[in-house]
Amino acid sequence: MQLHNFNSGPSILPKEVLDQAANAIHNFNDTGLSILEIGHRTTHFVAVVEEAKTIVKRLMNIGDDYEVLFLQGGATMQFMQVPMNLLDENGLAAICDNGVWGNKAVKEARIFGPVQVVADTSADKHTHLIKDLKLPANTSYLHITTNNTVEGTQWHSYPQLGVPLVGDMSSDIFCRPTPFHQFDLIYAGAQKNMGAAGVTMVVVKKSMLGKISRKIPAILDYQKHIEAGSLLNTPPVFAIYVSLLTLRWIEKEGGLAEMEKRNLAKANLLYNTIDASEHFYCPIKKEDRSIMNAVFFLKDETKEARFLEICKQNGMIGVKGYRTVGGIRVSMYNAMPHDSVKAFCELMNDFS
Repeated sequence: MQLHNFNSGPSILPKEVLDQAANAIHNFNDTGLSILEIGHRTTHFVAVVEEAKTIVKRLMNIGDDYEVLFLQGGATMQFMQVPMNLLDENGLAAICDNGVWGNKAVKEARIFGPVQVVADTSADKHTHLIKDLKLPANTSYLHITTNNTVEGTQWHSYPQLGVPLVGDMSSDIFCRPTPFHQFDLIYAGAQKNMGAAGVTMVVVKKSMLGKISRKIPAILDYQKHIEAGSLLNTPPVFAIYVSLLTLRWIEKEGGLAEMEKRNLAKANLLYNTIDASEHFYCPIKKEDRSIMNAVFFLKDETKEARFLEICKQNGMIGVKGYRTVGGIRVSMYNAMPHDSVKAFCELMNDFS
């Protein structure tokens, strides 16, 4: 039976990336050593980090005023590392709470300074985005989650309000051409569109740093990581290498324009199937629907368990909705084949 991996993360990777990574476990670049056992400060691995940074900057079309870092701790670490580096007691973090991850960002930022939630969509179960934002005069930065993996919403254009913009792009990084220059700091866990779990990419405008008065532990200080070239401590070597392979794959396949073309085709197929169905519905406002994570429900909730069992029987993996939301969630990241989404839609129609 063919498996269709709709997991929300860690998620599907291109087959050739998996094959290349597997080969490198045994013999990395004909060194006779495994990628798992080479020194992180050797020329072999420094070259991996530098190439990955170069491709990131090329895909983002950004210059040397930005620095690319490969860190650990996931987006969860960034919920506190961002305010630790950017938020002083006399400043203010404006944060959009559009779901689970935005809410976590709010709670962590409050440890370091004043926070104002400038958009809260919880009253409507996070089924839309609030775009008309009003920011306090002393706002240090605005933080948004560009794609809400759990709730199924996505920003399709970004607020430009005259303050630094911080984006958690963990679940839609590199899914389409994006005006990355509109952001002053971007972070993204790699395990959805950019590689394997264990590494988090941070892209930061260097002029943002060094402006707060608090002392920052070295391991949490972006400036220290920049000075060390992402090698301040032993990095997640294998995860960074898989990210490099994935970045190479994105470029080889046609870059972000091609990723967008494929992702829109998959998302449109699925949403059209849902909207045409008498048995399924998507509550997300159409203009805010995510092309990465479609969240939808059965009109008759008593049939949900049966549908999920049929999905399991047909090799549809990871389609049960997040525990706080329920329903169905289909994640369609870059490496997801169109044929898998087509097979899922056919299964929906057969179920109906």
